[in-house]
Amino acid sequence: MQEDSASLPLLPTLPKSLTGIDGLDEITEGGLPKGRPTLVCGSAGCGKTLMAIEFLVRGILDYNEPGVLMTFEETAAELSSNVASLGFDLPQMQANKMLRLDHVHVDRSEIEETGEYDLEGLFIRLGYAIDSIGAKRVVLDTVEALFSGFPNEAVLRSEIRRLFRWLKDKGVTTIITAERGEGTLTRQGLEEYVSDCVILLDNRVIDQITTRRLRIVKYRGSTHGTNEYPYLITEEGFSVLPITSLNLQHEVSNDIVSSGVAALDEMFGRGGFYRGSSVLITGTAGTAKTTLASAFAAEACRRGEKCLLFAFEESPRQLVRNMLSVGLDLQPFLDQGLLYIEASRPTLNGLERHLVTVHKLINKHQPQTVVIDPITNLISVGSLSEVRSMLTRLIDYLKVHGITALFTALTSPRNGQSEMTEEGVSSLVDTWINVRDLEGVGERNRGLSILKSRGMGHSNQVREFLVTDNGIQLLDVIIGPSGIVTGAGRLTQELQEQAQAIGRQQELDRKDRELERKRRVLEATIANLRTEFESVEEELRQINDEEATRREALHKGRQHIASLSIGRISTPSDDQP
Repeated sequence: MQEDSASLPLLPTLPKSLTGIDGLDEITEGGLPKGRPTLVCGSAGCGKTLMAIEFLVRGILDYNEPGVLMTFEETAAELSSNVASLGFDLPQMQANKMLRLDHVHVDRSEIEETGEYDLEGLFIRLGYAIDSIGAKRVVLDTVEALFSGFPNEAVLRSEIRRLFRWLKDKGVTTIITAERGEGTLTRQGLEEYVSDCVILLDNRVIDQITTRRLRIVKYRGSTHGTNEYPYLITEEGFSVLPITSLNLQHEVSNDIVSSGVAALDEMFGRGGFYRGSSVLITGTAGTAKTTLASAFAAEACRRGEKCLLFAFEESPRQLVRNMLSVGLDLQPFLDQGLLYIEASRPTLNGLERHLVTVHKLINKHQPQTVVIDPITNLISVGSLSEVRSMLTRLIDYLKVHGITALFTALTSPRNGQSEMTEEGVSSLVDTWINVRDLEGVGERNRGLSILKSRGMGHSNQVREFLVTDNGIQLLDVIIGPSGIVTGAGRLTQELQEQAQAIGRQQELDRKDRELERKRRVLEATIANLRTEFESVEEELRQINDEEATRREALHKGRQHIASLSIGRISTPSDDQP
């Protein structure tokens, strides 16, 4: 029997300092080690300096922790100018006594190395800067410039250890930036060993597309994310893309939303999709995936909900025009601000930029519904595994925020499966609808089926549907001698069934007429029999009446005769004495 987890003693955790950088605190499970140095290393252009500065700025703005920025390459004016476009006002922070910015110029030609040369002067200068504002955070950018004056490797290693020990003793949370070396994380190959936390930034170019990745190489005393995570440098600063929710503890809803097609809703046990769920529509080209997606978006707008539609193949005007041909007028929803269409080619940005664009637009418009048409176009800007990873994070992000999402994906006409679905994206969604061609003799028709729908029953039929001037119309299933029939076969079957129905109706009408004739004959026979019966009855009644009259007359005659006889007997004779 397992012991109750509530009775187990809580183990001490390593104190951490939140960075305030989007996504980084999630990966580090609470931030950087408090009061300890963290090494941020990487090649040129990967954003080491920007990440370090944002660590200071977020500490000042979000956590009221003063910071010191000591730079060995760029001057204070240059740094202030570089980050001003991100909205970071370093001079104002200096004026508020929350930031101390110090530029240290190190020129190797001016240094004469002696056996007693060390960084004592730097410690004094840095210590004064920390004490002057009560700094809690420190950034040293970059350490290579500082150590360029130490050609003696033994002295160099000793001073590196002294620097890291001094920072620990000072109790400040520090970021030290370093350039990546050949085969090592840093030029000297030592800093990563004495640092409590090491973060590696990588800027790579694959198929002419720039991709930035972040990895936590080590983190003493704490668990952390060990994978490579994409990150971006945007006009809003340094951002590690949100990772998936490992615990899968997001809230769920029992509310049902319509697909925009009434007949399709009837195929689901509860009459639609769960709010906050994810829906995937797959199919070959020309199977009305975009039309179904647009109908879903239009229905959301009719409910008064905001919808964000990402179109990777059509411009907003083209999409509005094309949907008018099937009876969907999206323009009023655009005018009301309920529908926003973001249209761009996938190759315009990398996968991470697309994901950040989705996040920004969701934060800006606060939609209840998101439609992406189609996700398979993203393969052109990344590998299958990268696209799957990006979509995993996106689906998880939408679920956490309770947003109902619909994705379309193009499938191969050869095997009927999509590269994306084969790679497991279909397993991430809650509902999977497949539209496909139903090819007959000399014609092509469209069919729709529900492959899965988590949490509710659904139809297992393959329904033929038409794209009409009034939208999508699902047709009833018709079964012929060889199975389900579609297209011309459906019309032929319907005509045959109509002819059979007419024949059956005519036969029923004939039988009704025959029955009516028989009824009339029977009624006439019954009337004749009734008349004959009445005649016999009348004759019998007359005989009975005559017999009764005769009997009555006979009875009266007898009474008369009897009365006469009595009269004679009772009257005395005249000649009697």
